[in-house]
Formats: sequence, C-alpha cells, structure tokens
Amino acid sequence: MQIALFITCFNDTIFPQTGRAMVQLLERLGHRVEFPTAQTCCGQIHFNTGYQREAIPLVRHFVATFARYQVIVAPSASCVGMVREFYARVAEVSGDRRLAADVAALVPRVFELSEFLVHKLGVEDVGAYYPHRVTYHPTCHSLRVLHLGDAPLRLLRKVRGIDLVELPNAEQCCGFGGTFAVKNADTSMAMLGDKLRCVLDTRAEVCAAADNSCLMHIGGALHRQRAGVRAIHLAEILAATE
Repeated sequence: MQIALFITCFNDTIFPQTGRAMVQLLERLGHRVEFPTAQTCCGQIHFNTGYQREAIPLVRHFVATFARYQVIVAPSASCVGMVREFYARVAEVSGDRRLAADVAALVPRVFELSEFLVHKLGVEDVGAYYPHRVTYHPTCHSLRVLHLGDAPLRLLRKVRGIDLVELPNAEQCCGFGGTFAVKNADTSMAMLGDKLRCVLDTRAEVCAAADNSCLMHIGGALHRQRAGVRAIHLAEILAATE
C-alpha cells in the first residue's frame, strides 16, 4: 500500500524524529511511504483561534496536495481531528460547493497512526522492542475528537520488553490546548502540575502520547524539574527494534 505522510508543521519543524520513525515503521510493515513536499499547516491554529475564513486557503491547499492519495497517515490526533471534524465547517464558511465535495471525499482517507494500524490494517504487533518502563497519556483530541479508545495501548502492550504502567487520571487534560496554554497560562500550569504528579507516581522512565504538542508541554516541565522522565511519541517506540 502507498501511504502519504501528513507530518504536520509541528512535527516537521520541531520533532522531525517522529516523522522518520513513522517512515521506518510503515516501511517495515511493507508499505511505501511518500512525503508530499507541498504540504503546509492544516489550519488548525487559525480555526481554533477564531480565524475560520483565514483557514480556507490552507484547507484548499491541503485538499489539492493530498487529493491523489488513497491513504493519508499522520502522527497527530490533533491535526487529524482538525481535518476530520472541522474541514467540512471551513468548506461551509467558504461557500464553495466544490471544496465541500472535495473535503467530503478526502476526509475518510485521513488517519492517525495508531488508528490506521489497529482499525484499518488490523495490526497490533508491529515487531517493536523497547525495554523501558512507559506510561501513556491519551491526549484530548485522541480521546474526545477521534475516539481512538485503547488503540495506542493495544499497540504498546505488544511491544517486546516494555513495562507499560497505567497513568492515574489519564483522561485529564495536560493543560496545553494550543493557544490555551498562552492565553490562560496560570490555568494551564495548574493542569500541567496535576498531570506531572500522575506521571511521576508511575515511576516511568518514559511518558508517551500520540501528539508531540502535548508531549512538548509535559516534557518541558519534566525537563525543568530534572525528573529523569523522557517524553517520547508513540511512533518512536513502535519503530524501535533494539
């Protein structure tokens, strides 16, 4: 199967290792991966901040860039959630029926990584080996927008060598929320403090998640506290073999 990698601007600019891990993982599973170099921001930042009309050109560009691909996979529940849940709204705001039709045709072909592996391919054991104590934070978009359920955990449970420990109060938000963390910094930090206590209570070496945006928020605080816990994207664990 040929897969288009929707890497998202966040991963492309700050966490390129996640994209490389995705390619390594998907190729190991026998798929051909292509990276459409014309891709840009999906428009989530604009849309979530109230600039819906400003997101229209980005939605048009996304549709044009990925239209020829049958499967589009991303390492971000947040950005996939934008495409799946809100592109139709942007198309409606645009008043362009053709864009609305193109969005409707594209949306069913866009997947978050764990969703694609577990629900589309029916794969749980990807041949990974990761001998570390890991806890998993289910991000808000993965839970409440994409409804991934336990797909990421099903993948992690099949990783050889892993010591997977349950995160207390896992479904509570970490406090990032994109611009929420900037506009409501005090509330965001209070929420982050609660999340850190739960992470540290697990005595895990690694905190994993399906969104590097949340991991940046959590990982930054862990680093500042010198907690000795790393924040690592799910894809990087699944790509590891030694």
